[in-house]
Amino acid sequence: MAPITPDLQNTQEDIKNVIQDLFQILVQVSNYDSGGRSSREPLAQDILALSQSLYQVHQAATLLPPQSNKGIPEPLISYVENGRNPDIYTREFVELVRRMNQLARGKMHAFRDFRDTLAAELARQMPELSDDVRRVCEATGGGGVADDEQQQQQQQAQGLMMNGDRGQSQERGGQQGQVGNGDANVGR
Repeated sequence: MAPITPDLQNTQEDIKNVIQDLFQILVQVSNYDSGGRSSREPLAQDILALSQSLYQVHQAATLLPPQSNKGIPEPLISYVENGRNPDIYTREFVELVRRMNQLARGKMHAFRDFRDTLAAELARQMPELSDDVRRVCEATGGGGVADDEQQQQQQQAQGLMMNGDRGQSQERGGQQGQVGNGDANVGR
């Protein structure tokens, strides 16, 4: 929570005065000419007091530092004004930021992989450009072309190790499917 400064304390007091003046006007309006006596003058005085209180709030608010206005995001204020829980807003905001970060991270990895693949292919297809390709890769945060090829081989090896059991079962399933298809053709 923001620290309460003397300027902020004065502004809070001025706002309380405005609320009190509005209450006084409410009382005056509800009793206007109901007692047979003139209520015009007290009502006019209360309206002038409200005007003076609003002016004091404006003066006190201009003395507040500008960063105090930026402490709470505007969407959060409207969220609370609509009667919703600010914790839900915070949770939704965190989830949105997390999704955006995941998307940005995915894009970064995709571009990095594209850069590495393109560099490897350029170096393989045009060996005379391999020094330039290596310089560009190093300047953009990647390793050399040889490093890229080694990384790709390691990734492929890891992929085979991770999919070893699945790959064998798929091969068996593929063989069974072929046998089944062959039997079906024989029967026709």
